[in-house]
Amino acid sequence: MTLKEKMLSGQKVYGTMIRLQRNPAVVFYAKNAGLDFLMYDCEHGAFNFETLHDLFITGNAMGFPGLLRVAEPTKDWISRALDMGASGMLVPMTETAEQAREIVRWSKYAPIGERGFGTALAHSDYVIGGRHTDVMRANNEKVLSIAQIETRLGVDNAEAIAGTEGIDALLIGPNDLSIALGFPGELMHPVELEAIAHVAAACRKCGKGFGVHAGAAMHEKFSQDETFLMMQSDMDILDAGFRNIRKTFEAME
Repeated sequence: MTLKEKMLSGQKVYGTMIRLQRNPAVVFYAKNAGLDFLMYDCEHGAFNFETLHDLFITGNAMGFPGLLRVAEPTKDWISRALDMGASGMLVPMTETAEQAREIVRWSKYAPIGERGFGTALAHSDYVIGGRHTDVMRANNEKVLSIAQIETRLGVDNAEAIAGTEGIDALLIGPNDLSIALGFPGELMHPVELEAIAHVAAACRKCGKGFGVHAGAAMHEKFSQDETFLMMQSDMDILDAGFRNIRKTFEAME
């Protein structure tokens, strides 16, 4: 069962964001810990495509999908990342059905989208030859096209975005959403929780995945709605680990 199939069947899938770690060993650690995926960040992170390629194909060889948060919803970012082996992408600041259709345009092959066909690349395990129909169908079935909802307009248009053919899930970015709603950093503000609940309802109505990239309190709040869950980042993990070392030493004094 692919990550997408698992999510759309109603099961929960768990992952975290990676911004700093470039060594493919991070994939082993994540899989060994029981996560379902890693999301590499090119909205705020500094990865290049060579590094992403190596991370993606390491995960693919292990049956552990890697996804990418792209910098912008363009062919250069979306289609190229998928050719390099990404199992899907997250597009920040999605606000309209028109933008959702652009995501699908470059992430899905015909007849759903217009993704260009590259032969013998990571998305087809570097197999030389045609098999166009098989590769296109398999990728359309596997690739996750996720719209990130982070603005008031995105919340207002959540049902239109979720209802777009080829969009598989909506993910809340609570930090930017709190800023857009006028309560910066107040992630559990009633206005924000109401907005998130609206997006969750839209996903439920359209049969799409829903999730939040947030801490435990928000996940507990929306546990009945979520199927695509993200928490923390490699920066948080490193910070917590280093601080724990210091606290351990202090306790010995």
